Amino acid sequence: MSKSLYRIMSIYKHLATLKAQLTGELHVDDLMKILYATDASVYRILPLAVAFPKTVDDIKKLVLFASTHNTSLIPRTAGTSLAGQCVGSGIVVDVSRYFTKILSLDETLKTVTVQPGVVRDELNTFLKPFGLFFGPNTSTSNRCMIGGMVGNNSSGTTSIQYGVTRDKVLQLKTILSDGSEATFKSLSKDEFLEKVNENSLEGAIYKTLYNELSDTDTQQNIISNFPKSEIHRRNTGYAVDELIKSAMFSNASEPFNMCKLLAGSEGTLAFTTEITLQLDELPPSESIMIASHFKSIEDCLNMVETAMQYNLHTCEMMDKTILNLTKHNKTQQENRQFIVGEPEAILMCEVKGDSFDQVDKKAKQLLKAIELTKLSYANPLLYGADINKAIELRKAGLGLLGNIIGDKKTAACIEDTAVALADLSQYINEFTNLMKRHGQEAVYYAHAGAGELHLRPILNLKKQQDVVLFRKITTDVAHLVKKYGGSMSGEHGDGIVRSEFIPLMLGNTNYELLKRIKLAFDSKSIFNPGKIVETLPMDENLRYEADRVEPDIETILDFSASQGILREAEKCNGSGDCRKLPEFGGTMCPSYRATKNEKDTTRARANALREFLTTSEKKNKFNHKELKDVFDLCLSCKACASECPSSVNVAALKAEFQYQYQKEHGTSFRTKLFAYNNVLNHYGSKIPRLTNFVFSNTISSRILKSSLGIAKERQLPLMSTKSLNKIFLNTVNQKIESEIKKEVILFVDEFTNHLDTQIGKDAILLLQALNYKIRIVKHEESGRAFLSKGFLKQAKKLANSNVSIFKNIVSENSPLIGIEPSAILTFKDEYLKLADDKKAAQKIADNTFLIEEFLQSEIEQGNITSNQFTTNKRTIKFHGHCHQKALANQLSSFSVLNLPKNYSVTIIPSGCCGMAGSFGYEKEHYQVSMLVGEQTLFPAIRKASTDVIIAANGTSCRHQIKDGTQREAKHPITILKEALI
Repeated sequence: MSKSLYRIMSIYKHLATLKAQLTGELHVDDLMKILYATDASVYRILPLAVAFPKTVDDIKKLVLFASTHNTSLIPRTAGTSLAGQCVGSGIVVDVSRYFTKILSLDETLKTVTVQPGVVRDELNTFLKPFGLFFGPNTSTSNRCMIGGMVGNNSSGTTSIQYGVTRDKVLQLKTILSDGSEATFKSLSKDEFLEKVNENSLEGAIYKTLYNELSDTDTQQNIISNFPKSEIHRRNTGYAVDELIKSAMFSNASEPFNMCKLLAGSEGTLAFTTEITLQLDELPPSESIMIASHFKSIEDCLNMVETAMQYNLHTCEMMDKTILNLTKHNKTQQENRQFIVGEPEAILMCEVKGDSFDQVDKKAKQLLKAIELTKLSYANPLLYGADINKAIELRKAGLGLLGNIIGDKKTAACIEDTAVALADLSQYINEFTNLMKRHGQEAVYYAHAGAGELHLRPILNLKKQQDVVLFRKITTDVAHLVKKYGGSMSGEHGDGIVRSEFIPLMLGNTNYELLKRIKLAFDSKSIFNPGKIVETLPMDENLRYEADRVEPDIETILDFSASQGILREAEKCNGSGDCRKLPEFGGTMCPSYRATKNEKDTTRARANALREFLTTSEKKNKFNHKELKDVFDLCLSCKACASECPSSVNVAALKAEFQYQYQKEHGTSFRTKLFAYNNVLNHYGSKIPRLTNFVFSNTISSRILKSSLGIAKERQLPLMSTKSLNKIFLNTVNQKIESEIKKEVILFVDEFTNHLDTQIGKDAILLLQALNYKIRIVKHEESGRAFLSKGFLKQAKKLANSNVSIFKNIVSENSPLIGIEPSAILTFKDEYLKLADDKKAAQKIADNTFLIEEFLQSEIEQGNITSNQFTTNKRTIKFHGHCHQKALANQLSSFSVLNLPKNYSVTIIPSGCCGMAGSFGYEKEHYQVSMLVGEQTLFPAIRKASTDVIIAANGTSCRHQIKDGTQREAKHPITILKEALI
């Protein structure tokens, strides 16, 4: 046995012992290691293991293990780091699962103490009732965590008013490299000197700093070589330039606080367990934003100094590349309505005040100053919700960059440079010329008011020549930043990508000082090695092997829009939008929201699929149990296709995976029953009373559910006594031709036909009463059940058949409309990936609408009016189907329900209901299904009084609401039909 193999076997034996000692969890399986091998950077390093500590004692045990067994700990929260801080070959320690408590609040001192896994926006939601908030605000604020913000010294859009994280950290409780606990906070001179004399690792650290920083030559060298002091966004190296400003090393009155060093140290010095923060009072309530439009980047940047003279709360820039990408993202299309023409850049300048008159005065003064420069060509003013939309548009910038189709992507390497405001325009001019010399057209976005723009080259890091360029560009930019006395890292940290350049940025003497500080804290380098000092090369350990042979992967679904299924998965850049919590809106990702497990994120599914499609040596690269595990809790809600800035379509990835995996392993009897449920319903509908007796009888239903693996708590759906197709045969379009407003083709989906027939009947009666001619042709089922179970060949056959049936009859004047969102919207989504006749499929998709969408359009054209409906008062709460949210618009249902004059309608801000077709019926998924429902939907319904009408247009949603709340939910069409005069 070789020594290396023996060492590997030995370390895993010791890991097994460690696992048994922890109250938390330790994972050494391949899937978990794959999921934690990447963050939001370009790097990939497989860790030794992944730990989820529950207690401080767990962390101490991990520290001792790392020290004893010559390995390392890589601290991690949300894993959204852009520079590779969260990847390494040791044990990744994820505190996002258990270290998530807000521990205490002192309203008088305006301080809060939290554990490192508290989400930034979650903290501010907690603080808002007290009139307080934590100022630093990253673009990832709805999922990034305070521990990560401290590690990176995060800044965000608010830094020009409220400073950076380092300014807010008052106290840190930590575990040092010898396993001892140390609390770092403000110290007077005397208290500092007492620490120096302590016989402990903490004392030795203070002694090292005292000896190193007391030297005047050292201080002068720091001042001369560190970034200019007026640049408040500076994260290059360790912040010793902040320490020498204290009373301990200068004539200043500011006490010494080690937290200033630890903030921005990327977890390389100590492991933080508690954080005490200084808070600010909530910003003024009134805001106005001026979104100045420019014909050039230069004009935009030349405006910054002028704008910053007006006490801005926001000063952010987006360039044309970002703006163009927003055109193709459904969520962001709604946020870009303020854009005028085709600007090269937009500068968003926000002023605030305690009253509208006050902020209006400020805005007019700013607008006048902007107009006098004659640099901008349009200056729309934004108010209220429109400001938030503009901010969300800018926040989505990082993820949107992943939307570039193909292998060329924007590479995070030089995206974090910061210079003094006075240098900004000249620096960018030189930067632009530098990029042109490299044949690059840079992407510009971010924090112009802070002198920091996130500048990215577009590279194909799968090609060795671009990997060489990756280093060359980064090196050249480092020299340029140094020329202007700037910071190579403004807020994203050094990580792997920039640490290598610290000697250049700070000088070798200062770099050696940083190495000695690291040695004093962590002599065995167990804390996040390879970052800041003794660094890993910036052009190694990349996600992709350079000049690799791309695997040829045949699929049933057409992924050509993304240049194949692998590139569809590779669109995920790790930004972690799929980790946002329910209270921050949207639907993505329902299973992660239920389990808080990285495995159940959109990111994890894309990462796992990318990994196996590129590294598997199997003929069928999908044939891996790990992929089955990672896709298991995906509800195919499709939220990722619209809410993920990179629009990674995991529902499509899952469907293809299921098909490919089942080719090797077959399918269970239950899976076949669910896939062929329409066929079974067809036969069951011939004897509906007997079928319903079997389904509803306590004994027979229990036996049926037990034998099929259906959750015993579920009620089985009952058959209608007559199918909708049979009902329609006996229904006559009663209006004479002169009264007909339009002909519509009604798609009789499989659920409405056999299970929700009354809703279909209501739709027919409603449309007829409103003078629409209904046409129903013989067609196939939608194939939704086949798609959900990976039966893609069967779904493809149905898609081709339906496209053939409808291609010559569906048009703008004769649209196809449907009642069940999951069925009708297959025409607008999966059919485009399945049908052989792409042109016909696209034409049908363009003229296919959810019935509420059609009615909304007719209302807008004046063809339907409120005079046709009751004036009685009703209160309605509406829950929209996931596929409607992702592919259509739930506002159409809202508009239709609001048509009767005295109907008061609100949309429940719920994500997925949790049922997702058969998912919620399967006994192994029942608990997660109900947890998803409990996030927002169930509580909102329980709070509603009994006279409130609950509306839901998805058949699964209505069943979930019934099982979860015992309330009956109605389809909006039924509600509207009942409202007819």
